[in-house]
Amino acid sequence: MEEKPVTPSIWSESRRPRTHSAVADGVAKETTEQGLMGDSSSLSAVTHRSVFQQDYDRLLFSTPVRRLADKTQVWPMEENDGVRTRLTHSHEVSNLARSIGARAYKGARDAFRQNGCGDDSLAELINPLLLSIGLGHDLGNPPFGHQGEVAIGRWFEQRKDWIFTKLKKDEDLLEAPIPEEYWPEFVEFDGNPQSLRLLTRLQTHIDGLGLDLSAATLAAGLKYPVSYLNRDKDDPVRKKGGYFESEKDLVDWIRKQTGLEEGQRHPLTWIMEACDDIAYSVLDVDDVLKKGIMSPDDVLVILRQKFRIDGVIGKIQEKFRDIESRLFSPEIQRDIKIEYLRAYLIESLIGHASKTFVENVPAIFGFKSIKPLMDDSRLCDELKKIAQQNAFNHSSVLRMEALGSQAIDGLMTVLWEAISCRKNFDEIRSKRMGARAKYVFSLISPNYIEQADKCISSSTVASVLRYRELRLLTDMVSGMTDTFAMRLWKDIEVMPDVNCA
Repeated sequence: MEEKPVTPSIWSESRRPRTHSAVADGVAKETTEQGLMGDSSSLSAVTHRSVFQQDYDRLLFSTPVRRLADKTQVWPMEENDGVRTRLTHSHEVSNLARSIGARAYKGARDAFRQNGCGDDSLAELINPLLLSIGLGHDLGNPPFGHQGEVAIGRWFEQRKDWIFTKLKKDEDLLEAPIPEEYWPEFVEFDGNPQSLRLLTRLQTHIDGLGLDLSAATLAAGLKYPVSYLNRDKDDPVRKKGGYFESEKDLVDWIRKQTGLEEGQRHPLTWIMEACDDIAYSVLDVDDVLKKGIMSPDDVLVILRQKFRIDGVIGKIQEKFRDIESRLFSPEIQRDIKIEYLRAYLIESLIGHASKTFVENVPAIFGFKSIKPLMDDSRLCDELKKIAQQNAFNHSSVLRMEALGSQAIDGLMTVLWEAISCRKNFDEIRSKRMGARAKYVFSLISPNYIEQADKCISSSTVASVLRYRELRLLTDMVSGMTDTFAMRLWKDIEVMPDVNCA
């Protein structure tokens, strides 16, 4: 089906063109919350939901979102079910984004109207779009969070003298090696571009469109709107690669629909980034309190040393005194203090983010690079320091991160054996050589193998067989949950290491 010409808009509702018409094939359009495969305009008429509300529903019911329940936020494989996982973190970022979005819209209504928003845009467009990108921003993160990213990158770094250019270690050069400028996609693996790949490539769809999200939702989800080739460490918008070469054709399509260019960030992405910062500051500290590592009074003492008490710190202090004057047990007092501490701090940081967004509206809608909205928040910085010292550097976290890194390294080694040790090098689905390789290859997701085998990207580099092999490897590892990775490694590490022929 040919794509109809469109006028570029940062709020583009366009979805990627299908390879064939579902109507012509006699496939019934689905209209339930979960079954969202049909034409979006017809679906909106039936369900009274905007395209962006549909996008949120597709994300909410998707498998990658559910997997976030067993991925690390701070505390890997935490037994205390009151402590956050990557799923609860993502829901909270989503909720915070909606709150800031409402304030930003009301504070800069004219700017939004001048850029294509109508009277109903807050409910129909801005809120659901922010909910979507908040919920989906961490989907590409591997098990064990940032340490998982480091472990994946280290595995490639240790093998970079041959993995990109040779058939095997100490063997002949590949006929089609991966050019060196693309090695950072693997050596500096990052979950952000993996999120785009997961949403657009790796979810099963009748026409291979992943979750089939709109152009605006995908554009707003690009935290770093540049390729690895165009990174700039001194620019906060360009400091990391936001998409892999394998998704370049998708990004080209997004830009055609939205009018955004390389390096231009969607206006709502600034809000999502700010909400992630708020969650990493306030809510990671909240988990430290829930685990009893610190008390809310400890946090107040630290903040009083850094800030005047005529603002939010004074309000918290006054509320703590009120709580202490009531006839509550110490345990109940502590829980109530935690709740108020969280609420006051979040309110203060939301106010800061909203105010900064409104103040920078000309630059944001002009697609200029500015500092992230929370960069000049001393309160946010101090809370991050508390979280870093008492959560990320806690011995239990460091121990599990070390175990997780070992598991990822071992899993990547046996997965690479399973991917590469095959009878016919030119065919990814060719018969595996060796018993362990056969077993491990059978565990790889069929839709991941389908992507590696079909190579539907128009990029020359992405069509290189070794590139597709390595993408398959990172797809499988990054898609694992913490528990699955640990259990699988315990299962595999006892198997004999028989070299494949």
